[in-house]
Amino acid sequence: MKNLILLLTILSVSLINAQAFIGKGDNKFQVGANIQDNGTGLNVSYDFGIGENISIGISSTYLLGVNDALKNNTIDALDADFDNRFDVRARFNANLGNVINVDDNFDVYPGLSLGLKNFGGHLGARYFFTDGFGVYTELNAPFAKYKTGTLTPAKTLHNQFTINLGAVFNL
Repeated sequence: MKNLILLLTILSVSLINAQAFIGKGDNKFQVGANIQDNGTGLNVSYDFGIGENISIGISSTYLLGVNDALKNNTIDALDADFDNRFDVRARFNANLGNVINVDDNFDVYPGLSLGLKNFGGHLGARYFFTDGFGVYTELNAPFAKYKTGTLTPAKTLHNQFTINLGAVFNL
C-alpha cells in the first residue's frame, strides 16, 4: 500500500505543469529589457488577475543607455534627464491564453496603458517553462501623446514603438 501511494504521488507531481494565467488572484512579475530608437533600458511590470481573463497592473521603464539621435543626417545630442528616461504606466490586460487554447503554458495578452508620457496599447505573450518561471515579450505603441507638436528627441524616448523582452515569474 505504501508503494502504491508513493507511486501515485510521484506520478501526480510529474503531471503538474505550468499555467500561464489562472484568473482572479493571479500574480505575475516581469523584468526585462526595453528596446527602442535611441535608447535601451530596464522594464519591470506587475500584473494582478481580477477576473477569469482580465488583469490590471503597473509597468515602469528606465532607459539606461541613451544614444544621440540622427536627424536630417546630422547628430542631435539627446539631453535626456531623469524625467525623459523614466516612465510609469497603469495597465489593463485581456489574457487570452485559455481562449485561443494553444498551450496551458502560453498566454497572449493585448492591453491598454495610461502612463506619464502617453496613452497607449500593448500586445504581449508569455510562455512558462515551470510553475514559477517563463519568458515574455511585449510590443508597445502610443495612441495619444500628451504633448503635441514637434517633440524634442529626448521627449520622443517613451513616445514611440518599443519592444520589451525578458523573464516572467509567478508570485
